[in-house]
Amino acid sequence: QCTDGYEWDPIRQRCKDIDECEIVPDACKGGMKCVNHYGGYLCLPRTAQIIVNEREEAAAESTSGRNNVIRRTPADPHRAPPNPTHQIQCAAGYEQSDHNVCQDIDECATGTHNCRTDQVCVNLRGSFSCQCPPGYQKRGDQCVDVDECTLPPYCHHRCVNTPGSYYCQCNAGFQLASNNHTCVDINECDANNPCAQQCYNILGSFICQCNPGFELSSDRINCEDTDECRTSSYICQYQCVNEPGKFSCVCPEGYQVVGGRTCQDINECETTNECREDEICWNYHGGFRCYPRNPCQEPYVLTSENRCVCPVSNAICRELPYSVVYKYMSIRSDRTVPSDIFQIQATTIYPNTINTFRIKSGNENGEFYLRQTSAVSAMLVLVKSLSGPREHIVDLEMLTVNSLNYRTSSVLRLTIIVGPYAF
Repeated sequence: QCTDGYEWDPIRQRCKDIDECEIVPDACKGGMKCVNHYGGYLCLPRTAQIIVNEREEAAAESTSGRNNVIRRTPADPHRAPPNPTHQIQCAAGYEQSDHNVCQDIDECATGTHNCRTDQVCVNLRGSFSCQCPPGYQKRGDQCVDVDECTLPPYCHHRCVNTPGSYYCQCNAGFQLASNNHTCVDINECDANNPCAQQCYNILGSFICQCNPGFELSSDRINCEDTDECRTSSYICQYQCVNEPGKFSCVCPEGYQVVGGRTCQDINECETTNECREDEICWNYHGGFRCYPRNPCQEPYVLTSENRCVCPVSNAICRELPYSVVYKYMSIRSDRTVPSDIFQIQATTIYPNTINTFRIKSGNENGEFYLRQTSAVSAMLVLVKSLSGPREHIVDLEMLTVNSLNYRTSSVLRLTIIVGPYAF
């Protein structure tokens, strides 16, 4: 396969020059003459005379009158032509080569151009061009920056113009895609999870949430324990204890937590107590007490549980109440007043008798009032609030008289135990 301007010679088995002047119709225009040349042809004025060195071994010096072309084979190929005044004349931007043909001058390589320092020299056939580097455009003789941010493709979020170029930026929470134009959301929860507890990704950002019992701090990232005990003074019946992420209610000694917040009295008399065999256990709000099984004092004798009788046969008993009954009750501290707290009632009813009731002792500060409710009963009323822990012993007396001037009395000794708390 031969290069352009040559064809294969099957006889000589080599490539030979194609005479374009013979085969190309009207190869040269404008009155120019066609001169065949190795691998091509030249269009020159008809008056031009050209000397061509032939390199074929059998070629002899001859003159072709057709194109005024003198062809010769010099004995020394390095010897200059005998008539240098007949060298070819090249147009501007071309120069004579060693083969006596016109070739383009690369002004950009030789430095013979006049491009500015901010321009790029581009060689052309017979000339050169001063162009602007990429990202710049020519304005007069100067190269000015092209603002790519005003041209498509546009950036998704923000465009930053730079000398000769530009780049795209994304808003916070986004990052550039592989095309360097589009912005895609950053999943901060998967990347570095900035939240202290729970992280939820949203478009362009994220939000943090806290587990139950915690609340977001001012930085909206960390979680702070919620002090539920400070939100309300009624969250626990007795005392609230704050814990990380939660709270718990505690009760004082003698109580147990019920339902997580309420305090309920522990009946120590049904569980464990330190009362002796000759004592009875009495439970009250927040504790218990031990009382003697036989509370009777001389000259009284025990006749039944908690009931003491003074025998009539004993002369001392004539001036004393016939019987003393021991009762125990418990009330909460700071109970609202007035409040009915205990009812006393005659156990034996005699005909033609009158019963009257009174507080015999234990009411020196006026905390109680005894209101008779019937001929045989009365109600003890608390009229002043009592604070515990405290024990009150109140003697309630019932006087009985008849028309025959018979007179007797009996006493109910009520021990009131006021608990330490209002629950």
